[in-house]
Amino acid sequence: MERLKGSIYLFCAFTLAGTSVISARLVSGKLGTFTIAAASLFFAVIFLLPICRNRLMETIQLMERNDWFLILLQALCGIFLFRMFLLQGLLHTSAGEAGILTGATPAVTALLARAALKEPVNKKSILGIACTILGILLIQGILLTGSIFTLGHFMGNILVLFAAVSESLFNVISRVNSLRTVSLNKQPINPLVQTTLVSGIAFILCLIPALFEQPVQSLGSIGLKEWLALAWYGLFVTALAFIFWYAGIKRCPAYTAAAFSGMMPFTSLILSAIVLSEHAGLQQWSGGLLVVLGMLLIGSIRPNRADPGVQMTT
Repeated sequence: MERLKGSIYLFCAFTLAGTSVISARLVSGKLGTFTIAAASLFFAVIFLLPICRNRLMETIQLMERNDWFLILLQALCGIFLFRMFLLQGLLHTSAGEAGILTGATPAVTALLARAALKEPVNKKSILGIACTILGILLIQGILLTGSIFTLGHFMGNILVLFAAVSESLFNVISRVNSLRTVSLNKQPINPLVQTTLVSGIAFILCLIPALFEQPVQSLGSIGLKEWLALAWYGLFVTALAFIFWYAGIKRCPAYTAAAFSGMMPFTSLILSAIVLSEHAGLQQWSGGLLVVLGMLLIGSIRPNRADPGVQMTT
């Protein structure tokens, strides 16, 4: 039953995360990159603080310097850098392509885990990484036609890939944190508290550069649709999705989470066609299917039962 609950949490987390590209697209070009990030995180923080205020203070009193350092790295990579690269990339590429390209995260995570944590790479992971690379090349227009998009479009896709790398760094750092918690026999931080801490630190990181983008003037010029997009980005894409993520990963091993991450590019691609009326060609759809196939291959890998890093069911 716990595994089923975890799967439902992860499904909800990645489905909500897939809407991030759409909500970001609705405000990109109308607000500064860091203004968008800071405003959406503000909605997340004011939603989370009243819910876990007492538990948050108790956790802060018990946290050590290394705990703060890992939380800071998670906020930096998982939110600050991810949103900076994604929002900048959306100025030059379509939401559908951006959503597909975020599907490269499991492949990049596998490579980083191999380099940083010395995790083994088997045939499935190699095949999954190869499918992801081929899919990205198809989306970029390098294969079949032998040419690429305009320089701006190409650079937009590269920035989105940097966002995927940032998300992968977040995954590896979270794994390091999990291994450290198990090795020290410490109590894991509550999902609500962890989401609040990560969101709050990311808000401070985004607020500083946002002050140079004339945020008050730009926020005053947007309409109801843009405000709703910012609220959605903060309340659902950030707060609720992260809560679901932390709750799901406590009940499911990491390979299950990797498999459910397929919902993110799938949701982005479908919503970009329905909400934004974007059109993707056969080559982009083919590339997207390869990226999803690579993601499923990597997600189907069964972990070593003795590995404490994937036994997050306590």
